[in-house]
Amino acid sequence: MNVALGVSGGIAAYKAAELTRALMEYGFRVDVIMTRAAQEFIQPLTFAALTGRRVATGIFPVSGDVLESAMEHIRLAQENQLLVIAPATADVLAKLAHGMADDLLTTTYLAFTGKVIIAPAMNTNMWNHTATQANLKSLRERGHVIVEPDSGELACGMVGPGRLAEPPRIAAAVLAASASKQDLAGETVLITAGPTREPIDGVRYISNRSSGKMGYAIAEQAALRGAIVILISGPVRLETPQGVTRVDVESAVEMREAVMDHLEAATIVIKAAAVADYYVANAAATKIKKTQARLTLDLEPTPDILAELGTKKGDRLLIGFAAETDNLVNEARRKLNAKNCDMVVGNLVTPPAMNSQARGFDADENEVVLVTRMGDTIAVERAPKRVIADRILNEIPRLRLAAHAKA
Repeated sequence: MNVALGVSGGIAAYKAAELTRALMEYGFRVDVIMTRAAQEFIQPLTFAALTGRRVATGIFPVSGDVLESAMEHIRLAQENQLLVIAPATADVLAKLAHGMADDLLTTTYLAFTGKVIIAPAMNTNMWNHTATQANLKSLRERGHVIVEPDSGELACGMVGPGRLAEPPRIAAAVLAASASKQDLAGETVLITAGPTREPIDGVRYISNRSSGKMGYAIAEQAALRGAIVILISGPVRLETPQGVTRVDVESAVEMREAVMDHLEAATIVIKAAAVADYYVANAAATKIKKTQARLTLDLEPTPDILAELGTKKGDRLLIGFAAETDNLVNEARRKLNAKNCDMVVGNLVTPPAMNSQARGFDADENEVVLVTRMGDTIAVERAPKRVIADRILNEIPRLRLAAHAKA
């Protein structure tokens, strides 16, 4: 999806660079529109470097610049599905509310027919002024999304509301606005994510490289599509997606217990967690002291949660993951059949030490193959994990139809 990002002239304009990066990580293509005042705070070159696209700065070409279209505001309005204005100054809010169009941003706004998300930023007194509040009321009545500013210390030294919302919160609002599909409404999706930790002693454990990013992306997208989402999470450093119920666990045994506790409510189960295959049979309660003697660990297999779910799934859809370093499609197909899954998402995992273009574990991007019960093998090209998550969820209606036909 394409987003036009309008940046107006305030000290918070520098945060628009971080917002640009966040939107691109969600998979959006970003066209940046800068007002003349915005260019006093941050240079167009910054956004051009981030997006790889020309930055729109005016209706008319300047200094030998060549516009992509003779009607730049019409092109920008037609090529983008969302218009985000962040930061939006009091001046820009007033122009938008009253239909004034004296620069590229405001003319684009008048020509734009899609969803509009506005993140204001200004001095506290300006924010509280009756004129500003009246303008905001008018914009809300048009159906625009207003991302309320944060409270705190402002650049002017005052303390109060008016500070631009943090870029992740604005990006989340944009993502929510982009999610027009509600095809998972009525579904309860149980998702596992992250690694497990299997204790060796009181301070050490066995684990893996999983960051949980893929499972969390699926949880976020499923919630945006209208599902009730229960996320069983191993130990990760990620924020809980909005609208998602999160249950934290440590070990494979704890993850199994949590999954089984919530299984009855679930209509779809997606096992994206990288559960440890073995645990230490006789883990020490206290720290094992280092000596010159060799240490041998007695490892036992952990519960096979996916296989157990395959025997209990009933009418539920069951989607597993296969993280492999080779023979990806064959291993994904083997797991699909052995564990009674409806689909297995196979992904090659290459740590950064082996490949500068890391994917899979602990990376922001992924490249997967979807192997389905219907015999499909669908390659999904490299993309941010949120895009991959959306592609995985797109298969749900088809899997559901196939399951009903089989029944």
